[in-house]
Amino acid sequence: MVETASRVSGADIDRMTDRLYVEGRRKQSAFWVLLTLAAVIAGSGVVEDSDATVIGAMIVAPLMTPILGTALAVVLADRARIVRGVTTVLLGAALVVVLGYLLGLLVPEPVVAATNSQVASRVSPDLIDLVGALATGLVGAFALVRTDISDTLPGVAIAISLVPPLAVVGLTLESGEPGQALGALLLFASNVAAIVATGAALLTAYRLRAVAEDDGRPVGRLGRGTVAVVAGFVVLVAVPLGVGSYQVFTDSTTLAGVRPVAERWATAGSWQVVDVSDTADGVRVEVLGPPPGPDVALLRQELDRAGYGDVAVQVALVFGGTRELPAGT
Repeated sequence: MVETASRVSGADIDRMTDRLYVEGRRKQSAFWVLLTLAAVIAGSGVVEDSDATVIGAMIVAPLMTPILGTALAVVLADRARIVRGVTTVLLGAALVVVLGYLLGLLVPEPVVAATNSQVASRVSPDLIDLVGALATGLVGAFALVRTDISDTLPGVAIAISLVPPLAVVGLTLESGEPGQALGALLLFASNVAAIVATGAALLTAYRLRAVAEDDGRPVGRLGRGTVAVVAGFVVLVAVPLGVGSYQVFTDSTTLAGVRPVAERWATAGSWQVVDVSDTADGVRVEVLGPPPGPDVALLRQELDRAGYGDVAVQVALVFGGTRELPAGT
């Protein structure tokens, strides 16, 4: 790393500063126009449940720029630019949420996780999402330092989820699902924390502070408080993500245990289990077969004996079979 870091020069710092700091009327106007368009594209893609449209919004969205700019400002201990970067990110996030909410007013049906895969994939973040964001932040900072691999930045924009979860926040708030909105907001916050933390760490490893000082540039004192705030931000979002990961693991284990019990019960009555899924209150078991329906009380007894007495179960009976409709009747 030392050998690689020696290639960083004052000119590299100028290039990174010019690229990441959203300063000047021209840069600011471009940032807000692109972010507005990206928000509309992302919101439309979520409403249409279109992966391609959402990916297009990720490429257009410029929100990664001030986030990495904040990481650079942290390394150089430039407090004014740290505040400016954080303010830009917060105002940008608020803009996307508001546009998502307004777009939701134009949609007759609620845009929620139960009916939309784009929403469902962004309202229940876990530790895996944080790990992916940490790696993406490293790639983004690495591509920033190394001009020979800067072509990877569009891939970084696609890999990290910034604007789409904010659009989901607005859409789910308008749909009356504040819990789902909070989950999408947590995903965004975890991505921001990971990018700032890993970006600052990699830029520090490339000795940007030392290069800036040797070049006679103003470099502030990087105190323990600044480092603690960045680390604390990561820990703060990691805690609920860890809780979410544990909940996902628990739910998956429960579903894996309930399914074979339900299948044995259904087979005994010549029925077939179609699906076993999570609900807000417990587990939903959907079974298909001819009338009369199987004894649902017997399923409750078998689940209790299998150790799932504390699991609330909802059984959906779908009556199948063949019905003859002769011509002329």
